[in-house]
Amino acid sequence: MGATYNAWRFALLAPWPRWVLAALVLAAAAAVLLAWRGLRGEARAGRRAALVALRTLSALAALFLVAEPAVQLLQTARVKNRLAVLVDRSRSMNFPLEPGGVPRSEAVARFLAESRPDLERLGGEVSVEAYGFDKDAWPADLGVLARGGEASGGRTDLLGALRAAAGGPSSSGRRLAGVVLVSDGADNAALADGLTPQARAELRALGVPVNVVSAGSEAPRDLAVERVAVDDFAFVRSTLTVEATLRARGFGAEDVQVVLRREGAVVAEATVHLEPGKERYTVPLSFVPDTTGTFVLTVATPVLPGEAVVENNSRSFVLRVIRDRVRVLLVAGRPTWDVRFLRGLLKQDPNIDLVSFFILRTAGDNPGPQDELSLIPFPVAEILGEQLHTFDAVLFVNFAYQPYRSLDIERYLPNLREYVRGGGAFAMVGGDQSFGEGHYAATPIADVLPVDPAEGLGSSAEPFKPRLTVEGRRHPVTSLVPGEGPNEAAWSALPAIPGLNRTLSLPPASGARVLLEAPSVLANGAPAPVVAVREVGQGRSLAVATDASWYWGFVSAEEGQGSRAYQRFWNNALRWLVRDPELTPLQVQPDRPAVDPGEAVGLSVAVRGPDYGPAPGAKVSAELVSDEGKVVQRAEALAGPDGVARFELPSPPPGAYKVAAQAERPGAPPERASAAISVRSSGPEDADAAPRPALLREIAEVTGGAFASLPRRGLPELRLADPEVVEVGRRQDVPIWNRWWYLAILAATLGAEWLLRRRWGYW
Repeated sequence: MGATYNAWRFALLAPWPRWVLAALVLAAAAAVLLAWRGLRGEARAGRRAALVALRTLSALAALFLVAEPAVQLLQTARVKNRLAVLVDRSRSMNFPLEPGGVPRSEAVARFLAESRPDLERLGGEVSVEAYGFDKDAWPADLGVLARGGEASGGRTDLLGALRAAAGGPSSSGRRLAGVVLVSDGADNAALADGLTPQARAELRALGVPVNVVSAGSEAPRDLAVERVAVDDFAFVRSTLTVEATLRARGFGAEDVQVVLRREGAVVAEATVHLEPGKERYTVPLSFVPDTTGTFVLTVATPVLPGEAVVENNSRSFVLRVIRDRVRVLLVAGRPTWDVRFLRGLLKQDPNIDLVSFFILRTAGDNPGPQDELSLIPFPVAEILGEQLHTFDAVLFVNFAYQPYRSLDIERYLPNLREYVRGGGAFAMVGGDQSFGEGHYAATPIADVLPVDPAEGLGSSAEPFKPRLTVEGRRHPVTSLVPGEGPNEAAWSALPAIPGLNRTLSLPPASGARVLLEAPSVLANGAPAPVVAVREVGQGRSLAVATDASWYWGFVSAEEGQGSRAYQRFWNNALRWLVRDPELTPLQVQPDRPAVDPGEAVGLSVAVRGPDYGPAPGAKVSAELVSDEGKVVQRAEALAGPDGVARFELPSPPPGAYKVAAQAERPGAPPERASAAISVRSSGPEDADAAPRPALLREIAEVTGGAFASLPRRGLPELRLADPEVVEVGRRQDVPIWNRWWYLAILAATLGAEWLLRRRWGYW
């Protein structure tokens, strides 16, 4: 049976390897070159041209015969490649095709319905595959896409959709002939900032034309808070400026009020004058945070008549307000080595603003009227009265209030107690004028101290090495190095210290915890507190019942251990006193400070016990509280073995929310902590209602595809890659070199050159 051939190509039948053929070509070229060089002395150009031409024809004829060319007849078939139709199903497709027009998704559905006959006709040449896409792409039925409906995708990823089409699930190894991309171009993924060089390279690497049908060319009327520029944190009592960028399209000349709210309360506002033809406006909004913490702030504009999108008229963000510098008041009864070392440590810390006073008086002093002293008087009424709340921590070091009755200090001790209960921090450091020897047992200060400064216990001058209690092994104040074992070894390596104010431990119900103790110091042989801490209302207190803590720095350094333990202890103590967020027993960490509409709110709540170890099984509750004080979501969970409870709260309405967490453990008071999150009023798809036909046109140009815009009827003229041709049957070689006249041509050219050379005297 005869074979039917539908294609042909040239082939070489010579059995020589390629390198032999290459050598023969070089030899033929060399023969022509030698002929030309040998004729350089010939004055007549006609003779030179004739002889070189004959040599060239001879070389070509010889190569032709040696290579044995043939015509190869083939049976071939064309592989049906794929055509991917990508249809945008993100939420921006719900915006109007043009101001006041039909939604873009509806215009696309109409286009697909009218283009189905054209796509079906292409089915004989390509295999048509349909995909819907937003942030991901998925195979879809073209008929379903042609019916339209509301689009719901939260993002648009054009490049990701093209990647998915190139390696589609039904490709079966077949090549992609081309793509029909139907979208408004509102990409908010890799192409959000346009076609970068990397994106251009990736589009070219697809190797197929992307034919684009653009849905929408004109942006609708819209006012939006496009961007908010602000630092991640701010300092309390320092001016913070929030820079908001507004985008306005389709408005005439009018004034717009922009406000900055902190959890519902307006803290700054400004007026912006809109001008025709101008799209973007930068608005600075400044305010002074007055308290530390984590807050949600919102920049908002009014909703103007005729806006296409109202959700993007506000934008929320989370701001952490921290202390610029910790303001510490240090009051010392007299200069001692402990005072000197502690004051030097606090002064050299750039994060501490230190205000210190030395009283330098004893009970027997009678210097006369206060206003006649040459030294600067201690401003008791100002420091311990009206200005007390401006200090983050107050330290009494070897200070007894009784010798200074003329200063009226005793009158302000109740004020100091209320300062601690209201959230302040207080520390008392030992010496012969502290605790019981300072006669504090019957004063309001005793109500907030973490030890009982009972009178009559006296002091001890015997050197001793303090030891960690169970609570002290994990408490951040006494954490010199990470890990319980290494930390205990670090404390054991410190030198013994002389001098201890004997005090009594308070019962656990008081909230006091002894962290370091001196063994067998009290009369009954019981250990006495050396370092103790206490939670008092909203505040904290610390007791260091010795005036020799400087041994942990100076003497330790002299023994070759360095002074790091002393510095670490006091830094830890101060951070704990002022409630450094990293040292709180209960910590709330949102998965993200801001979530898009409809997304769940993820939270992790870590609970630590009195010893600051994990508290498994603790009952934890978490609430989302709106800026109006209303609880909108609430959930409960038990802490796991690692002391962490996980929450997934259903998404609340857009706005600013406090996360209020509480942990309850048996026999312990509830722990509370808070954080803040914002639920955006608009996601990426709602933030900008404008289509991007320029981006789509660039995609078409880079890939060699066609570009068209809606509305239109039917498909544009598509540009597709040529189908792959494969050999599927027999082939036949028809030699064209074995004709007698080819040999005759070679003989004639060689003979003609020989005769002419003899006649013209070259041989």
